Amino acid sequence: MKLTELPAGATGRVCELSGKAEVCQRLREMGFCESALVDKISGQHTLLCQLCGVRIALSSGAAQHIVVELIRGGAGRVV
Repeated sequence: MKLTELPAGATGRVCELSGKAEVCQRLREMGFCESALVDKISGQHTLLCQLCGVRIALSSGAAQHIVVELIRGGAGRVV
């Protein structure tokens, strides 16, 4: 699923980055590399995420390029 589809309060593992090479490179520079864990804190149009202990705000357009797998749901249960 795309990061925009991850429920608020859930944790996902980055599986891949899609899109133009320069967009993917910028996302990797921000820490969104394959296998990184990302917590989605809130948001739909602008997403607030925590990655490597840092909170990052992303536009939904940028988040559309990040494919994640659900690790933990919003209630903290393991999927």
